[in-house]
Amino acid sequence: MTAYDELMAHARETEALAQVAGRLGWDQETVMPRGAAAQRGEESAAMEGVLHARRTDPRIGDWLAAAQATDAVAEANLREVRRAYERANKVPAKLAAEIARVTSVAQGVWAEARATEDVAAFLPTLRRVVALRQEEGQALAQGGDVYDALLDDYEPGARAAELDEMFGALRPRLVALRGAILDKPQPAALSGRFDETAQLALTRELAELFGYDFARGRIDKAVHPFCSGSGNDVRVTTRTDPADPFNCLYSTIHEVGHASYEQNVEPDYLLTPIGRGVSMGVHESQSRIYENQLARSPAFAGWLLGRMRDSFGNIGIDDPMEFARALNRVSNGYIRTEADEVQYNLHVLMRFDLERALMSGDLNVGNLEAAWNDRFAADFGFAVDKPSNGCLQDVHWSVGLMGYFPTYSLGNVYAGCLHAALRADRPELEAELARGDLSGATTWLRDKVQRHGALMSPRETIQAACGAVPSEAPLLDYLETKFGALYDL
Repeated sequence: MTAYDELMAHARETEALAQVAGRLGWDQETVMPRGAAAQRGEESAAMEGVLHARRTDPRIGDWLAAAQATDAVAEANLREVRRAYERANKVPAKLAAEIARVTSVAQGVWAEARATEDVAAFLPTLRRVVALRQEEGQALAQGGDVYDALLDDYEPGARAAELDEMFGALRPRLVALRGAILDKPQPAALSGRFDETAQLALTRELAELFGYDFARGRIDKAVHPFCSGSGNDVRVTTRTDPADPFNCLYSTIHEVGHASYEQNVEPDYLLTPIGRGVSMGVHESQSRIYENQLARSPAFAGWLLGRMRDSFGNIGIDDPMEFARALNRVSNGYIRTEADEVQYNLHVLMRFDLERALMSGDLNVGNLEAAWNDRFAADFGFAVDKPSNGCLQDVHWSVGLMGYFPTYSLGNVYAGCLHAALRADRPELEAELARGDLSGATTWLRDKVQRHGALMSPRETIQAACGAVPSEAPLLDYLETKFGALYDL
């Protein structure tokens, strides 16, 4: 075997073990008994210890020095292994295992605090998580910017200063568009009670319509919808609300966007360093374009209205355009995951600023709730009513995902670029959506983005698909055009 072959054999085993570790997380969120939380923390820490040892194995350095890339795939695999190896060796094994142990337990503490509206019960645990991630960031940054070092885990090559500039360009036009819309009369809302079994049945139909392969996946219920796994085992979760079927349907379509990315990576890349989505920003571009530009389009709304009537009977809306307005309703709300397209990025930008302050030490964990509430009132114009609608609403900080939040807005920017390119390539898109035919759009996304996995860098992946450097302009133009028509602006 060549050095490259030995390196890839080692990498495949490591990735297989990482998938097992990920399955522990899926189990914890879906079916694990509540009493198992402490033990699961020990199990997760043990798995992280094994993975860290494999990722820092000195033989990797020897293999990297001797390996030769014979093609673009090998070159990309070596790039990814080298990056992971260098990062893993900067973090002490004891610290990596402690982060895994603490965040596994913290997730349960957060869930309990959220259920009881008790921020104080969560703060000691969050303080420990923040301290551990600060320590990790310092180890990774080696004198550089701690937040940038953490951000690089989720969006390789991205820098907070660049994102701050992009997000700064987003904010004024989003605020202006929101203000214009909120001055208009609110669209009609759905009425009635929506049976959970019927919601889940329609959800499954939509998942298949958007290309999700149930032979290699499944849908389960969880508090916070998510996607887990890659290759031939990619699972999604959803949640139901008897008064709001859109919550179930659209959170599922969103997660199916993530899942389709993982299911559609080239099979030859399975369990290799490039056999997964290249970054969370690119991942989010897939979930957001599935959920918003495709599934919330006025064209698709007419088709979905018919399926909603078939599933639930009278839903209080008969006109397709009124239904499209209901799907794209812009109204005051607390929850990021339920926010409309116009306001969603404002939720993310707030979290981006707060977590940067936490990581730099400018914001003390004990002051987080007050800082959140003050910023929310300033950005959205009304007060947070309870912690589960405020600083306890997201799972991310409890599991240590500092640096993750900005990838949501970056994903929206990427989705805007991809949608513009998709429409240019497929002038028949609107007619296809009106028939409930997603095959053209999902095939385009598979070929342009998903099948490549991590063959290219995140920015290169989007630029190759769109033929242009990513910019916030297509997203803003799309939002102003779409919502201008829906709200007669």
